[in-house]
Amino acid sequence: MGGRIPVHVHAPDAITRFGLNAALGQCAELVPVEWERVAEGTVVLLAADAVDAQLLRAVRELHARGCTHLILVTSAVDEAGLRAAVEVGICGVVQRDEVSPSKLSQTVVKATQGEAAMPAQMLTMLLNQVSRLQHGVSTARSTRLTGLTARETQVLRLVADGLDTDEIATELSYSSRTVKNILYGVTSRFCLRNRSHAVAYAMREGFI
Repeated sequence: MGGRIPVHVHAPDAITRFGLNAALGQCAELVPVEWERVAEGTVVLLAADAVDAQLLRAVRELHARGCTHLILVTSAVDEAGLRAAVEVGICGVVQRDEVSPSKLSQTVVKATQGEAAMPAQMLTMLLNQVSRLQHGVSTARSTRLTGLTARETQVLRLVADGLDTDEIATELSYSSRTVKNILYGVTSRFCLRNRSHAVAYAMREGFI
């Protein structure tokens, strides 16, 4: 494959599968692969109309194959669905009406680099959840939750704001390597799958 990123399309119907594979075929850095060739390191596009039991089963099966770079392709998702998707390991979202070779390429590359990639309005939904959780966390609970350092909290808040590694490094005057190490420390310590999962976990527990 010559360094090209393998991408598998998991779709409920042949037309959607064909369309996404056709778009992937126009991306020089990506190569579509069939189910038989899905392995650790494969990026998977999960086409679904909702975050439901069927999607969650597919995610579990993909995790069993070592796939951690999962991107949801959907027409719409509400706050509950978005949070559920992030918590099970979805690291990117592409809206169906925005699907294009360049959009898929950008999102796939970000996924392999550990970045979260989703539309601005979805990031806003996550931020709204952060605000509500912050408002609802009691002082007693806040003093109990000491699982994150101040530095880790800063970084996760910026991830929640939609900043990528380099932008976070600039904002905090850290090196990009330091930011990556901080995020790796959080995800490994709490057994989280990726940055998006780390943000969702921190939101749920009241860390940020």
